[in-house]
Amino acid sequence: MSNIDASDALSLPASELARLDARFPARDVAVGGGAVVSVRECGKGPVVVCLHGIGSGAASWIDTAALLASQARFIAWDAPGYGSSTPLDAAAPKALDYAARLGALLDALDIDSCVLAGHSLGAITAAAAARTDKRIRRLVLVSPAIGYGAADRAEARARVRTERLATLDELGIAGMAAKRAGRLVSDKASDHARQWVRWNMARLNERGYRQAVELLCNADLLADLPLTMPVRVACGALDVVTPPASCAEVASRCGVPLELLDDAGHAGYVEQPQAVATLLRESLAG
Repeated sequence: MSNIDASDALSLPASELARLDARFPARDVAVGGGAVVSVRECGKGPVVVCLHGIGSGAASWIDTAALLASQARFIAWDAPGYGSSTPLDAAAPKALDYAARLGALLDALDIDSCVLAGHSLGAITAAAAARTDKRIRRLVLVSPAIGYGAADRAEARARVRTERLATLDELGIAGMAAKRAGRLVSDKASDHARQWVRWNMARLNERGYRQAVELLCNADLLADLPLTMPVRVACGALDVVTPPASCAEVASRCGVPLELLDDAGHAGYVEQPQAVATLLRESLAG
C-alpha cells in the first residue's frame, strides 16, 4: 500500500453531509433475488433516472437534483457493487447485466416512463438499457465512455485493465481517490466540486469497482448506437478523460451535435450542474 495521506479524500464538510441526508436521502430498494439497489431521490413529476460513472456514486448528482426537484422526480442509483447496492454475480459482468438490474429497479419503483441520463461508464449501461426497455423515452449521455471492447482496441483494453487494477492494488480506494480524483475536474473547478468528487471516489467498494473495470474494458458503446429514441450528447469542454473528440464520435453515431459544457472537465454535472440540469429539463419537456 502507498503511504499517501488519504485524509483529504475522505473529507466532506458536515454541512454538506447534512444537506445530502436532508435533500437527497438514500434508501435501499429490493429488486428480487435477494438483491437491493441503493437510490437517492427527490422531487415529484416526470421521472429522470441518472447513472454515475466508474469513480463516483449516486450522491454526486445532488446539485443537479436540487435544481430539478421542483419539476421532476429525480432518481440516481448506486450501480451494482457501489454504495449498498448488491454486486452482480459475474466477476466480469456485461452491459446487459447492468441494464437488467436497472430494469428491475424501474419495475420495483413502478416507473413506466423516464428520461435516462448516463455519465461516463453509466452511458454504457444507459445505451444498453435503452435498446430494449420501452419505458426509456429519451436518453442523455454526458461525457460518455466508449469502452475498449471493440476488436481494434485489444491493446488499449489490456493496458487499461492492468493500469486500473494495479493502481487499486497499490493505493487502495482512499489512496486512489486522493491521487486520481483531481483528473475528473477542470483547473477551473470550485473547491465544492473537488470535495464532492474526492468524497464519492473514496466511498467506492473494491468488488464493485473491479466489476466496473471489466465492464469498461469489455463494452463497446458505439456498437449499441444509434438508438431509435431522441438522444442528446454532452461533454465538458475541458474533459481530459473522455475528451470532446471522443464524445463527438458518439454524437455523430447518434446523428446529433455534441453539446459542450463550458468550464467543465469530466465530471461536468458536478462542476456545472446548472448546464446539465438544463439538458435534463429540456429532455423531460420534450
